[in-house]
Amino acid sequence: MFYSKKYKSSLEQITKPSYEFAEGLELLKKISTENFDSSIQLSFNLNVDPRHADQQIRGSLVLPNGSGKISKVLAIVKDEDKASASKANYVGGLEQLEKIKKENWFDFDFIVTTPDLMSEFAKYGKILGPKGLMPNPKLGTVTTNLEQAIDDIIKGQIEYRTDKEGNINVIIGKKSFENKDIIENFNILYQTLISKRPASVKGDYIKSITISTAMSPGIKITRIK
Repeated sequence: MFYSKKYKSSLEQITKPSYEFAEGLELLKKISTENFDSSIQLSFNLNVDPRHADQQIRGSLVLPNGSGKISKVLAIVKDEDKASASKANYVGGLEQLEKIKKENWFDFDFIVTTPDLMSEFAKYGKILGPKGLMPNPKLGTVTTNLEQAIDDIIKGQIEYRTDKEGNINVIIGKKSFENKDIIENFNILYQTLISKRPASVKGDYIKSITISTAMSPGIKITRIK
């Protein structure tokens, strides 16, 4: 595999098999070569089999210091709920679903709606599902408390979910964030994932943790026992 000189130089500075999170974060900021404020990504490889429903890890979390990503929210609600959803970037009724279908309109990151409208979303599942946009009570995007749900997304709510290989990839900040803020985000995320451990999992639950930026090598993080 071909690596650029900058990438090779970064790789050579990773001299240990794994690092405590604070040390790994400091090293990552040192070796990353992007000339922009890159996102910092965490990758967890979990000892789960997502083919089993009880081992599918999925949910949402409001990071205490945000992720650095500004998310756009579409609220699909009845007229009487539009005032509660006013902080969303876009607010409308069920006609918004037809706009998505007919115009291939996806200028948003989350859809928030109320439980009484969810039955109307079923016929749009093939459009919204593959993009991860289908509202879901587990993610807090199907709720009667629209104002709180939208506030959480604006504050830095992230979604986490296992892929087919049992990996979870999430952004927990930007390079410009203070280290202490990224560490706090990591600790909250880590404890959240620990709390989601399925009872059926035997042995180590978290197999590995890696931290990286878009163009850096991954740095292995020491698993917390």
